[in-house]
Amino acid sequence: MTYNFATISTESHLHKVFVLYESLYEIDKDVCLHVLITDVDDVGSIESPFDNVIFYTPHDCCKDNLSQSILKKYNANADKLRWTMKPVFLLYLLREIMLQKVIYVDNDIAFFGAFNFLFKELSNYNVLLTPHNYSRDPLENQNWLEANFRVGLYNAGFVAVNKNAISAIEWWAGCCLYRCQKNYMRGLFDDQKYLDLIPIIEPKTKVLEHKGCNLAGWNLDICRRGEHNGKVLINGQWPVVFIHFNPTTLQCFYEDKDPHLMPCFNSYSEMLKKYNVDSDLKQEAFKETYIQKIKLLIWRLLNRINTVNS
Repeated sequence: MTYNFATISTESHLHKVFVLYESLYEIDKDVCLHVLITDVDDVGSIESPFDNVIFYTPHDCCKDNLSQSILKKYNANADKLRWTMKPVFLLYLLREIMLQKVIYVDNDIAFFGAFNFLFKELSNYNVLLTPHNYSRDPLENQNWLEANFRVGLYNAGFVAVNKNAISAIEWWAGCCLYRCQKNYMRGLFDDQKYLDLIPIIEPKTKVLEHKGCNLAGWNLDICRRGEHNGKVLINGQWPVVFIHFNPTTLQCFYEDKDPHLMPCFNSYSEMLKKYNVDSDLKQEAFKETYIQKIKLLIWRLLNRINTVNS
């Protein structure tokens, strides 16, 4: 069985794609990674150190009116194009490439444990989602509690589907065409917040209980790391499967907030250097720190005002 994964990237971030593939290949060599590169018109000049990494352009994937409308609407905005191409790319892989099962992951994810159980789950469920697992304590970390409602219950960095999920993915694509924006007043957060409705739209959706999936800086409280008999387990039960190395996660490593996963971070950093010697994770980690601090300050001020008036 070939395990089919998908990701989306710009050409400048292909080093992360290669790390993602290598992390998968080290676990199971029968793996194929389908890569949509959003800022090229021709993949003929793209070189890969691996045979089972297949490249596509947006024009390759946009075959129907819905996909073409999304491409036309967001083609001038690099970020929104990457986000809204997720359902488009999944639809293309299921319909045109005729994949039976495929797992989409963001290109800043790396795997450290067996993933075959995810494909077994896709034999019983049409969609798999991973919750953010933000802190949900109403007495402490209320900002993270409210993030569940602002940003979304599920992280769009992982969406696993089988061929029976096409109608649900079409709905997601339609939502992305409708609006891809951060607008808390309207309950919108780019492509991601729409996923809150997927378990209702597609009843055969499973929200993964496995806490070793999609580990990140935002789920330190809920997904507690610890060492048991020389092995890192999450909540004393789940092994590490994959980590999402986005800026929030990277900050935790540089601030020594996630020591049990530090060997994974060091391995990831070394792998990146192999494909891009100029890779600077520290710069990625803190480039938006100032903006984040301002947002948190505004939230605290608004929260204080609401508390006084309540």
